[in-house]
Amino acid sequence: MTVQPQQAMTHATPSATLADVLERVLDKGVVIAGDIKINLVDVELLTIRIRLMVASVDKAKEMGIDWWESDPNLHADANAPSTSGGNGDHLADLQKRVEQLEAALPARRRPPSRRKRTTPGAGADA
Repeated sequence: MTVQPQQAMTHATPSATLADVLERVLDKGVVIAGDIKINLVDVELLTIRIRLMVASVDKAKEMGIDWWESDPNLHADANAPSTSGGNGDHLADLQKRVEQLEAALPARRRPPSRRKRTTPGAGADA
């Protein structure tokens, strides 16, 4: 009886590294879409629509997607005060409006002072 040595299995498809897969995904783009619906006794309570696209910036621009270029929250100067009605001006306008409303309140309806009240004899020994 003769025993033949085991032969190594060969695969028809070459293995790809993670970098190769990521490069291919970013080059071509991947879209994942799904809906989640929650119903109770044939009444739709909640619907969540999920749309996810993974692609390179160049590929997204080719498809006409460039929302990040016009989003003020994604720019380096987003936190800087703006002269064109940015967040800093909006906050100042709100503060001014609150002060106007507080001044318009009758004296008896004004909110109490924010000073800490002290009670007589609070610090003395009894």
